[in-house]
Amino acid sequence: MSTASTQNPVILGHSNQNGQLRGPVGKPAGGQGSGGGSHQTQQPGQMKQASSTINNGTGPSSTQLAKANPTANTVIKPGDDWKRNLTLPPKDMRMRTSDVTATKGNEFEDYCLKRELLMGIFEMGWEKPSPIQEESIPIALSGRDILARAKNGTGKSGAYLIPLLERIDLKKDCIQVHVVIATPGRILDLIKKGVAKVNQVQMMVLDEADKLLSQDFVVMMEEVLSYLPKQRQILLYSATFPLSVQKFMNSHLSKPYEINLMEELTLKGVTQYYAYVTERQKVHCLNTLFSRLQINQSIIFCNSSQRVELLAKKISQLGYSCFYIHAKMRQEHRNRVFHDFRNGLCRNLVCTDLFTRGIDIQAVNVVINFDFPKLGETYLHRIGRSGRFGHLGLAINLITYDDRFNLKGIEEQLGTEIRPIPGSIDKSLYVAEYHSENGEEVKL
Repeated sequence: MSTASTQNPVILGHSNQNGQLRGPVGKPAGGQGSGGGSHQTQQPGQMKQASSTINNGTGPSSTQLAKANPTANTVIKPGDDWKRNLTLPPKDMRMRTSDVTATKGNEFEDYCLKRELLMGIFEMGWEKPSPIQEESIPIALSGRDILARAKNGTGKSGAYLIPLLERIDLKKDCIQVHVVIATPGRILDLIKKGVAKVNQVQMMVLDEADKLLSQDFVVMMEEVLSYLPKQRQILLYSATFPLSVQKFMNSHLSKPYEINLMEELTLKGVTQYYAYVTERQKVHCLNTLFSRLQINQSIIFCNSSQRVELLAKKISQLGYSCFYIHAKMRQEHRNRVFHDFRNGLCRNLVCTDLFTRGIDIQAVNVVINFDFPKLGETYLHRIGRSGRFGHLGLAINLITYDDRFNLKGIEEQLGTEIRPIPGSIDKSLYVAEYHSENGEEVKL
């Protein structure tokens, strides 16, 4: 049993066979992550002078996109087939849902991006822009404010990172970094100490805008904005937009371009079930799920830090590999656990809602709500940790007598169906199918 967490970052840029095996987990072909034509990885970001982003989750880092290609600085002569110089990751052959495949047929080359940026995009394994990227990238490149609503795991990070990196002017001699990623409180502290000079910031991005504009952060966000120049571009991205976002938009955005790709709230590839249990039956039920499901990696949610540690200990005693992570742990411990889980060193992660936003691990195909959440928004973000970027996933909820009305309320609020768990779950609902390049199913 191990421990750990990720933090809520803020980006500020200047610029223009059975269920449980005990060994390491195999990663999906083509790498991890969501956000581009195929997938993306995540890593801590860096900083610059020209475009500012505030991000409440972890996504692919600007460094990864800009420097994914080791030959990105190589001079490419006119007429060269520059794609032949790329070092591409293995192609992800898993089937994907229409959440990311229902596009207009655009290509990344259609957006007149810098050659180095295009090379980085393709070397990340991204093939074609997802629907949110198709809608967002050209508008963001034009300099217009954006209010974008799209499902978790459909490529929102790439939708703002690509135009942000495209607008960075590397020829401009300025002391300071290009992109800053931080929480609202942290970036405000850097500004007040004179460490971050934001008087030339041209772009600010609020990823997970609903959280950043909640009562806990909106005052800090208003203060951060007061340090920015009047002529700046603001991009808001989230899966849910409460009234607080509308008020902020009316006050600070100039004729924003609104994008709404949320015909339904839940991902098409995630199948949802519930099991009625008593509190004492929960661990036994979890053990049964572990023995019957074909789990690649799973995330198990509890409603408190204390319950996270207790459950992780019980899972380890049952003989299954398990990490845990919650907000009361030291940051370096949280980072280590997240890194190790992401790299497949453990199959199961027990956590609190700290792990519900901006976390993209494509190997996760099962999410279990050991404790059912109180809010529909929390439920939506929890189950969105599986089925990333159009892939398949399973969400199982352990429901006690006290949860029954909350279950019904969340179903109605989200307009989704959470069905009783059957005696046997069809593996095709959550175990990836692999297709050949011509679209035919591959039998593994």
